[in-house]
Amino acid sequence: MTPVENGGTPTTSVSPVAPDRPAEPAAPRPTPTWLRLIKRLPFTTTYVVLTLVLAVVLGTLWTTIEDKSWYQDVAFGLPAFEDGRWLTLIWGMFFALDPFFYVYVAGAFALITGFSEWRLGTARTVVICVLYQWGAVLITALVFLIFRNSGWEWVQARAAETDVGFSAGMLAAVSVASATVRPPWRLRLRLAIWGYVLFSVLFVGQMADAEHFIAVVLSMPFSTRLAGPHALRARALPTRHELRLLAAIGVLVIATLTLLANLLPDRLTPLGPSQDTPESWWVLIIELALFLFVANGLRRGYRWAWWCTVVLCALIVLLALVVGLVAILLAVDPSAGELDVDGGLPEFFAQSLLYLIYMVMLIAGRGAFRVPRRSKRRLASGTSHADTAKDLLRRWGGDTISWMTTWPENRHMITADGQGYLAFRKHAGVAVALGDPVGPPGSTAGIIDDFIAMCDKAALVPYIFSCSRTTTEVTDGLGWSSAQVAEDNLIDLPTLEFKGKKWQDVRTALNKAPKEGVSFRMVSLADEPWSMVRQVEELSQQWLGDKELPEMGFTLGGVTEALDREVKVGLAVGADGKLHGVTSWMPVYGPQGHVRGWTLDLMRRADGGFRATMEFLIASSCQWFKQDGAEFVSLSGAPLARSAGDADGETPVEKFLDTLGEQLEPVYGFRSLHAFKGKFQPRFSPMYMAFRDEGDLPRIGIAITRAYLPTAGLRDMISVVKH
Repeated sequence: MTPVENGGTPTTSVSPVAPDRPAEPAAPRPTPTWLRLIKRLPFTTTYVVLTLVLAVVLGTLWTTIEDKSWYQDVAFGLPAFEDGRWLTLIWGMFFALDPFFYVYVAGAFALITGFSEWRLGTARTVVICVLYQWGAVLITALVFLIFRNSGWEWVQARAAETDVGFSAGMLAAVSVASATVRPPWRLRLRLAIWGYVLFSVLFVGQMADAEHFIAVVLSMPFSTRLAGPHALRARALPTRHELRLLAAIGVLVIATLTLLANLLPDRLTPLGPSQDTPESWWVLIIELALFLFVANGLRRGYRWAWWCTVVLCALIVLLALVVGLVAILLAVDPSAGELDVDGGLPEFFAQSLLYLIYMVMLIAGRGAFRVPRRSKRRLASGTSHADTAKDLLRRWGGDTISWMTTWPENRHMITADGQGYLAFRKHAGVAVALGDPVGPPGSTAGIIDDFIAMCDKAALVPYIFSCSRTTTEVTDGLGWSSAQVAEDNLIDLPTLEFKGKKWQDVRTALNKAPKEGVSFRMVSLADEPWSMVRQVEELSQQWLGDKELPEMGFTLGGVTEALDREVKVGLAVGADGKLHGVTSWMPVYGPQGHVRGWTLDLMRRADGGFRATMEFLIASSCQWFKQDGAEFVSLSGAPLARSAGDADGETPVEKFLDTLGEQLEPVYGFRSLHAFKGKFQPRFSPMYMAFRDEGDLPRIGIAITRAYLPTAGLRDMISVVKH
């Protein structure tokens, strides 16, 4: 290019290419996405294309293969093997039984096996698919051969059938590939696979269903080993959200069984012929409405929904036990009569077994269903005319964690005059109160007196956690003891400026985010599009799924709490709409409904996203709240973490909490979180716990552990000790 002089137009000078100097090659054209996908998934692509080509050439794409004269030469099953047609194990994999099933080949097989090949690699996927396909078909045929003359009606019918397809190998491959999926999607995927094969074999009962069941049974338990270096060994512990979702799905499965009984009343399954009597449409609608109502209650974690479901399951299991005992008695004494086993009784026993498994799951996960119905969310001391906790909080104001006291898992001790309350949870015979009492000025002592009286009446140990010095001054006057458990991290907004060397990391985050296309939004999450809410849920679940212990609660909220419309949510969103991180901020009320400040609760950052997402989100939120007129923000106190103090002067409780925090650090990183918040130069405000008697300390230790880990079992506690 020639230089531009005096405002002239630039011109281009082209020199001829010397004959002894070849021209530079043109830049290679980018490979199309579909071609890259084929190269990455050669096995899946080859199988799908070959199967569809054969379907077109041989006419099975529009005519059922069973009408073809050569069907017996490609169909596998016990009759084929008895006639020596062993090559059907190969030929049968490239066809579908019915033209409609080619949608399954082109859709489900392509997606499911393609996913497996993507996660496991081509060679491993080919070996697993082929070997498990052959193994499942042969074992199913062997079962039919062994029980063909036993009088088992289902086996007698299926032993004479043949089939085609590659679905057993597909399910084995995805079962193994589940070991490569991160929690919580690993658990969801495995439950979906088990749910499908169990439901289909027990309540549909085709030969292919038996093959699917065998393939999964022989692959899922060994998936981690079969996946080899691709396996992820993180435990997939269900969180409260997961348990509630699984419980709701269980009720929906029951509803599905009800629909199946009406739509397909006559079925032959391994449990015998089904002779369901279809119900009238209005009865069916009422039943389905009740199922959906209870399922929604379980999804929200309501205690009443949990009780209803457990009682229903218990009644069905009890009825099955009674019927079983009657059957045994009649077998011992045939003269007493006979029991009709052809009227769906075997299927009833199978359903009862599923109800039993479901009931055990509900009981094991009962900690996820602690939300009482609205009329029982307050524990009043003699009166019932008080407003809700939120109304009282707006009226009188509270401390920086006061919004947590409105969470539905809490109980509320309402004062006799209805003007104040203290929120608490009950664990191990201890009433664990949270934060300072909420009430009119000067009412702290009276509220605490009422709380102690309530505890004494109910034989509970009174205990206050994460309160301010104002509360401990009252309890000290009663002869109680107190100990510091955390430090609130406060940022005063009116004078906040990100200037100076100590703010370098924060300024870098604020400046770099726009350059990487990341923008900040302060929103009400409940008003966001479903797609954004789903991104927040997935981000949170991925973070929780990596933990080796269950989800913590008490002073740690999640997505459910962030969906409250009074909670502000900060989002870091990329130019492509991808969520890089999220924070939620709880209001801190002053008197007469005035919001004085905001307290940080939820903090989640996406893996592989903008590196300084948290610094960017917190700093941007501070700027937003400052412009909105807030006085301060609280970064809250990291649970079981505080600045180093005099070790010799620590009380037994402080030593216990330090030990617990140290044990949980490799899993939850509370102390690292406390150190991270130091980047924002906060001022510290001590947070205390108050207890009445040193003799209560063992129970208090159990109670505080249960408050934070309400769903943890013995194995989880052992895991803590091992760290």
